[in-house]
Amino acid sequence: MKKILLTLAIAITTLSSFANQPDVDPKVLESFNTEFATAKEVSWTAATDYYKAEFTFNGQRVNAFYNKEGELLGLTRYITSPDLPLALQAGLKRSYADYWISDLFEVTKSNSTTYYITVENADTQIILKASPEENWSVYKKTKKA
Repeated sequence: MKKILLTLAIAITTLSSFANQPDVDPKVLESFNTEFATAKEVSWTAATDYYKAEFTFNGQRVNAFYNKEGELLGLTRYITSPDLPLALQAGLKRSYADYWISDLFEVTKSNSTTYYITVENADTQIILKASPEENWSVYKKTKKA
């Protein structure tokens, strides 16, 4: 009896985890599988105008965004500050030495890469944006309560 209950619980858990996955357009799946054939732990989210795949690729967590036609819109991945280009590391150290980093990710679209970093101190949270060719600019600044 215990084996039957355990088997039933596993089956229900497995089915419910698949039930949370949206139906993904076959064009999107084909495009994803072509570009990321070795991706692991893939999960999909569907929005009105796009699909988002969260997955592991080459040991890193990556998000890929696709339109309904299967075109890759862009990629995001969390990185650490040593992964930034040296000029951006230096600019960050020079201008925001009194802040700590609470979030950092890279956005890749077509042939361009943009970095977003959230730096904070006791009073302020600042989201900065930069590309490898440009230095940091303030994207959003918020006073803490």
